[in-house]
Amino acid sequence: MSRFRWHLTAAAVAAAAVTFGVVAAPASGAASPTAEFQKTSDWGTGFSGKVTISNGGSSALSSWAVEFDLPTGTNIPSAWDAALTKTGNHYKFTNLSWNGNVPAGSTASFGFNGTGPGNPSGCTLNGAPCTGGTNPTTTTTTSTTTTTTSTTTTTTTKPSDSTTTTTTTTNPGGGGNRVVGYFVDWGVYGRNYHVKNIDTSGSAAKLTHINFSFGNVTNGQCAIGDSYADYDKAYTADQSVDGVADNWDQPLRGSFNQLLKLKKKYPNLKVLWSFGGWTWSGGFGQASKNAAAFANSCYNLINDSRWKGLFDGIDIDWEYPNACGLTCDTSGPDALKTLLTALRAKFGQSFLITAAITADASAGGKMDLADYNGAAQQLDWISPMTYDFFGAWDAKGPTAPHSPLTSYTGIPHEGFNSADAVNKLKAKGIPANKILLGVGFYGRGWTGVTQAAPGGTATGAAQGTYEAGIEDYKVLKNSCKSNGTIAGTAYAYCGTNWWSYDTPATIAGKRNWANSQGLGGTFFWELSGDTTNGELISALRG
Repeated sequence: MSRFRWHLTAAAVAAAAVTFGVVAAPASGAASPTAEFQKTSDWGTGFSGKVTISNGGSSALSSWAVEFDLPTGTNIPSAWDAALTKTGNHYKFTNLSWNGNVPAGSTASFGFNGTGPGNPSGCTLNGAPCTGGTNPTTTTTTSTTTTTTSTTTTTTTKPSDSTTTTTTTTNPGGGGNRVVGYFVDWGVYGRNYHVKNIDTSGSAAKLTHINFSFGNVTNGQCAIGDSYADYDKAYTADQSVDGVADNWDQPLRGSFNQLLKLKKKYPNLKVLWSFGGWTWSGGFGQASKNAAAFANSCYNLINDSRWKGLFDGIDIDWEYPNACGLTCDTSGPDALKTLLTALRAKFGQSFLITAAITADASAGGKMDLADYNGAAQQLDWISPMTYDFFGAWDAKGPTAPHSPLTSYTGIPHEGFNSADAVNKLKAKGIPANKILLGVGFYGRGWTGVTQAAPGGTATGAAQGTYEAGIEDYKVLKNSCKSNGTIAGTAYAYCGTNWWSYDTPATIAGKRNWANSQGLGGTFFWELSGDTTNGELISALRG
């Protein structure tokens, strides 16, 4: 039955509520293309929406265009799987090159993030009413939403035909059931961020996995990154997870011992050891030449008797196979697959093996230079690093958000956004539930900027606490408050500085987008960038 409805599935609604939607009654006997709108989440100041185009006609659609109006105060700044144009309060969404053809009996969909409380009106699909009829009428629908800690049930009653549809969805915590956070071993120095902070911030209760970063890759083997921070640093009672001080002669101290204590307190929490990263990826090329020896070295290191049982998995962060990062790799497109195949053979099926990979979805970009689909066959999940797309390494700009969810008019480089990265991985054959969406708990910024809107020129990198051009969210939320959004993320203009970073609201939007795409979860870099009460991870968990 063709219909046009707007209702809450409300994965992000925190308490039971009664909502009202507008439903256009279908034309009797209509069998033509229709468009159905759903507000998939609502976090008060914004929402995520989804449009499903159903071809009930007898011939294929070669293209589609959905248009509607929004009331003043409600806006849609970004969309995915569709090109968005707007004139005043009128919005138009048209198909992309790959999803315009909709055979008879098939569907296509696109999504968007919005701000404000309003609902659409005057919807058309290819110039005809979205209901498939010619003279739609409007009735009022009552939708009752009940939310618990694990499920959300939406009941939509349609008085026009006395039928009821009930949909149940699960929301175990941000884009699927995985919430993976990086803990950096160097954080125990200047940042003064320790394993205990994961607990006191409330983050431990919201995480499913921790990636401990980083182990080194040298001489073709896995190696310790920082022995003092990792297993030697002594913690006093007030610094320790369980309130017990380290002894001078105990066999294991440092972050490893504290992580064991954290796992004892949170038995469902898993810890993976992440190897490589930007600085230490140069060793992977050599490792791939004797992958079995590399896998054996990793196995022996992870199962060292001093911390045996700490690690539930290994994460490979190779930046980038057969491409350039800090150094350029020429090991070939199969090298990552070869490395991961050897790890799987050594560790077996019950051990977690994951990889953080490029998010460069541009034509001929890094994602096209290695066999990521083949590599993914050996992985429990794959994590495209959907942040650091833009930054002050381009000292003169143009200013651009470093972690855009979608493309937008004026983006400096096509293919540098989260949606394109995820879609390209799907197109390569990687299942959605194996893909995690990446989020940064930090911002990137320029100085010498003269305009608030993205696209401005700059004179260099803005000052940061530890490094020019980068700053933690916990600092930016106070020092340069967000005053705009674009492409599903936020930006801030203060003085002559321009920063882009994610806020709790934009992270909620990204989480809901990940859910709408059926992704396997979310991950973030990194824990110390959040506030002491875990604002960002709370938004990511939902």
